[in-house]
Amino acid sequence: MIAIIDYGAGNIKSLQFALTKVGLDSQLTTVPDIIKQSNGVILPGVGAFRDAINTLNDLELTDALKEVAANGKPLLGICLGMQLLYEKSYEDGKWNGLGLLHGKSGRIDASVKVPHMGWNTLAHHNRSSLLGRIPENSYVYFVHSYAVKSYNSEHLVSSTDYGGTIPAIVQKDNLIGMQFHPEKSGAVGLQLLQNFGAMLS
Repeated sequence: MIAIIDYGAGNIKSLQFALTKVGLDSQLTTVPDIIKQSNGVILPGVGAFRDAINTLNDLELTDALKEVAANGKPLLGICLGMQLLYEKSYEDGKWNGLGLLHGKSGRIDASVKVPHMGWNTLAHHNRSSLLGRIPENSYVYFVHSYAVKSYNSEHLVSSTDYGGTIPAIVQKDNLIGMQFHPEKSGAVGLQLLQNFGAMLS
């Protein structure tokens, strides 16, 4: 079972529907014990970084997520959820994230229209089982104004180009981030979720 963190950061029913479509059982929850007992965890997110991290702290979920990560359980952050995995965000201030990955996020370059909204292609960098049956230049669906700006290049699985290189998929062992929305990305997104499911024990 995949625990989807249900902390009010966006409509996650479509994510649960997509997981069901590829044969993955999931449960919406904010209960730390359920999260810890799951086979994998998804941290979704739409909205402001400050509100999201404050809500996770208020619900006492940050320690549960850190424990899941430390125990080697697959943890996938989607959109804002990916940015929350990192140390800091400079979205309307300076805010601490979960600190599971080294780096920080900031606003997309002003040379392009913000938010970055719509379909864009993936350029692959480092090998990962997540890319199984995902060809180079596959299209996925983005909706975001902020992105990870500094990061370990060894963790960069795929990027997209929008006012510069934007990390689209990152992975450090069991920790995974997807800046786009796989549940809105058609067959490619479903395949990515299926590949994530293959990591579950």
